[in-house]
Amino acid sequence: MMKNILYICLLFVGVMNAQEINWMTMNEALEAQKTTPKKIFMDVYTDWCGPCKLLDKKTFHNEDVVTYVNANYYAVKFNAEGTEEIHYNDFTYTNPNYNPERKGRNSQHFFANALKINAYPSMVFFDEESKVIAPVPGYKTPQQLELYLKMIVKNDYKKLTTAAAWKAYEQSFVAAFKE
Repeated sequence: MMKNILYICLLFVGVMNAQEINWMTMNEALEAQKTTPKKIFMDVYTDWCGPCKLLDKKTFHNEDVVTYVNANYYAVKFNAEGTEEIHYNDFTYTNPNYNPERKGRNSQHFFANALKINAYPSMVFFDEESKVIAPVPGYKTPQQLELYLKMIVKNDYKKLTTAAAWKAYEQSFVAAFKE
């Protein structure tokens, strides 16, 4: 009996200490930027995408990723085939061809199309003025994502104007995030 109570207490403490990224909508992030400018980190996913689910489970629940993203970015979760209305750069983006009866793949949201998203998952970085910095396609481990998270926050991407500069930056980067 005492063993069961101890197990339940430890489980409860573990759940209470589980950190999560503070996800918001794109509209919320754009509104937040008006009072407190900060870069935006957007996870572009679809409901049917296996690597998207893996990214969510493995990378976005990594303690180092959670801490870093929450401290340095407005984090946005965006379903590239969803129905959310997004108000960006004086235009309202929708998904008028969305079919709620359809299973699996659906039509792409106009905002995902405007961002030139052609792979899922993709992560898109925006600067403090909501301008797109770069999309980063594909599943990333915490250590692979760390490179992009830190490069964008430090504005190092502005100096990487050639393939050789990128390669040198990538090779010299030392990851600190734990598995």
